[in-house]
Amino acid sequence: MPTPITNGLKDIFLAGIGAMAITGEKASEVVDKLIARGELTVDQGKEINKELQHKAEGALEKARVDALEAAMAAMTPEERAAFAAKAAEIAAKPDAEEAAVEAVEDSEPTASEDEQA
Repeated sequence: MPTPITNGLKDIFLAGIGAMAITGEKASEVVDKLIARGELTVDQGKEINKELQHKAEGALEKARVDALEAAMAAMTPEERAAFAAKAAEIAAKPDAEEAAVEAVEDSEPTASEDEQA
């Protein structure tokens, strides 16, 4: 015949098992919520990264145009005409993009050229 102490220990033991079961269920729910939140955060991060990349590309293009304008403003009319002719020649080539970068670098006056002028 079970005694009140045995019944009490049995109840404590069953309560402990119940607590472990509930803890396991809750932990599973929390993990699922964390995973969902993590996926959402990753998606938001990807979107922010795309926006930043787009803004950086725009800023880079603006910097290129500004640098070209500044370089051309510093040129004499004859230098601008020669530069325009060279740019047209490069644009006609199949690998125009690579050649354009080289031409811009070649046409920009260096510090020693500025000192001579």
